[in-house]
Amino acid sequence: MFVTMDDGARIHVEALPENGKPTLLFSNSLGTNLHMWDAQMAPFAERFRILRYDSRGHGRSDAPKGPYTVERLGRDAVAVLDGVDIDKTYFCGLSKGGMVGQWLGAHAPDRVERLALCNTAAHIPAADLWNQRIEIVTRNGMAPLAEGIVDRWLTNDFRESHPDETARITRMVLATSALGYAACCAAIRDMDQRESDKTIRAPTLIVIGDKDPATPPDRGQQIHELVPGSEIVTLDAAHLSNIEQTKAFNKAVLDFLTR
Repeated sequence: MFVTMDDGARIHVEALPENGKPTLLFSNSLGTNLHMWDAQMAPFAERFRILRYDSRGHGRSDAPKGPYTVERLGRDAVAVLDGVDIDKTYFCGLSKGGMVGQWLGAHAPDRVERLALCNTAAHIPAADLWNQRIEIVTRNGMAPLAEGIVDRWLTNDFRESHPDETARITRMVLATSALGYAACCAAIRDMDQRESDKTIRAPTLIVIGDKDPATPPDRGQQIHELVPGSEIVTLDAAHLSNIEQTKAFNKAVLDFLTR
């Protein structure tokens, strides 16, 4: 199904049938789509009604002209909930998805029960890096960046032992709209949620990958220090901890969300 935003953009949403269980909204990372959560579907569906969507500029969702902002991406998430008639949800987001979760916790607190913020950051002071990426993909598409992105997302050991999964993630990156990717890069470049994170009151779990070069452990530690009462767990993984350490990720996040 598609939900139309207030600016006319259509967001692709996949909602499992109503089953009387609480809703869990998954939000994808930069450069992937809702299928990055495939390994979470079966175990999490035992406890929740799963709702996942392709972020603006990704997957089957529209990629309107950017730049985007984290506020825009957060309002998209709220509109997705409204489009499926969900008043309040549990939330799990990774990387850019975790940035959306921080915005929801601070600016739409009545819409979230608990937050799992995974491999993410409140602020990334690297404007030159994001500007360089924007320039590359705008001129040449996703191909020049894809291999380097996946090398940062997954450890070398995982890539060597799981070539099929590595290839699947690479295909996601290559299939991402270059314009959508660039517009979301701008959102991350301009994001600073360090002050607003202090206002989050929903129970919050921060998941860190101890080998994550994209959002290093100190970024997650910073969120932990900012969000009152938050908890933190560290996994033996790079950036896509839900894929590289599926079993440990599922246990940590499910144990937290179902308390």
